Amino acid sequence: MTDLVVRKMSFQFDDPAYKVPFMWQPANPNFAIFCNAFTFIAVPFEKYIIAALREAQDRLREDPEVAAEADAFLRQEAQHAAAHRKHMLALIEQYPGLERCYDQTMTLYNQLIAAHPVEFHAAYIANLEATFTPMFKVILDHRDSLFGGGDERVAGLMVWHFVEEIEHRSSGLKLYRHLMPDPWYRVRCIRQTFRHVGVIANTVAKGFDEHVPLADRTTSAEQVMADALRSEFRYRVRKHGVRPIFHAVPTTRLLTMLWRLALSQTPHHDPQDQPLPEWASTWMAEYDRGTDMTTYAGKG
Repeated sequence: MTDLVVRKMSFQFDDPAYKVPFMWQPANPNFAIFCNAFTFIAVPFEKYIIAALREAQDRLREDPEVAAEADAFLRQEAQHAAAHRKHMLALIEQYPGLERCYDQTMTLYNQLIAAHPVEFHAAYIANLEATFTPMFKVILDHRDSLFGGGDERVAGLMVWHFVEEIEHRSSGLKLYRHLMPDPWYRVRCIRQTFRHVGVIANTVAKGFDEHVPLADRTTSAEQVMADALRSEFRYRVRKHGVRPIFHAVPTTRLLTMLWRLALSQTPHHDPQDQPLPEWASTWMAEYDRGTDMTTYAGKG
């Protein structure tokens, strides 16, 4: 039986006296844009997961353990969508044109639902979810340099989501394996999966550049999202210029992350076996203790 915990969080992004800024992390503008984009991607993606797996609910119920995993996984994802929606709406209130950005991403996911069978959607979800453990491990391991000094509400939202993605790291794969036992089908879907993710990310970034004044975002969101990897290595070679998202992460750790991202797409990979951020258990312990996790990003 699954041991996933569904945590209902009361994030507050609607305080009229303290509106959440678009540039919520001035010490790392590229990371602020990345997380804002994550919010605008997370809401339609979580809805896509729920819609796709609902199509397969009768098949998922064939096995009680799979059914329990699907239920807990979807309930966590629904909580993520609801929380990120609050952040998204707070930004849309300040920049109304961003609502079109959200509508465009929803359209792209609705088109994807209509164009493919449920087995493809299970592969898409498993492929993308597999990348989260190595990427979010780096973020959580270096949370002080990434979140420190930023808006605590956005930091708390992101940290909670990243911790829970680590917690349910194998759920997507378990559901995929029940719906499609062939591990190579998932591999054959990799190109379509990440091509579509790239279109989604580019759509969001273009929306930011179009509807958020440069003074509020400080740089081109499209460039940040499209050039993230190259900018990391250019900065490390040149040792000057605009600092990229992971500038505080040692090069060896960054290379390890890239290696694990590549491994995550191999046919027999299981995120369950991957190295985890030790601090994730600290976050969970604080939650169990009753700490207000909506503004908690931890120190040290």
